[in-house]
Amino acid sequence: MATQSSIQSSSRRDAGFAAKPNLTIKRRINAAPAKVYAAWTDPEKLAVWFGMPAKMQEGSMRAETDPRIGGRYQISFTGTDGEYFQVGGIYRDIVPNELLVMSWAWHSTPERESLLTISLKPDGAGTLLTLHHEQFFDEAARDGHEKGWTELLGQLERSLA
Repeated sequence: MATQSSIQSSSRRDAGFAAKPNLTIKRRINAAPAKVYAAWTDPEKLAVWFGMPAKMQEGSMRAETDPRIGGRYQISFTGTDGEYFQVGGIYRDIVPNELLVMSWAWHSTPERESLLTISLKPDGAGTLLTLHHEQFFDEAARDGHEKGWTELLGQLERSLA
């Protein structure tokens, strides 16, 4: 059950203009693409792996999804300190079992909308998942999301084992 994972972060400069920071994480998951896709789009499955259990009030995780172009999703939970967290956005592109592209914004900073792309490719009996998150407000936001996504993808993998 070997897991291969790689992370790339950048804040490229194009034509003299500063590009917004982004990150790409690749991970091989020992589950078929359809199963991984369902874990991202089925609200009951999403609520199983998303979030940091040690930092959440038990039973506070909620997920809503409408996986179609133009459909919305929302994930929310309450932290152990009582702070409420909610992230959500709109599905921009969907190819079942292959691709999810969605806007991403925390309710506390809606003006900091970014773009999340999840690509799924068959890899033997498993899936090569590529998470590309772009248009971060700054490098600190990118770095925080990189840490969070790394942990969450581990939880996703364990939930599908």
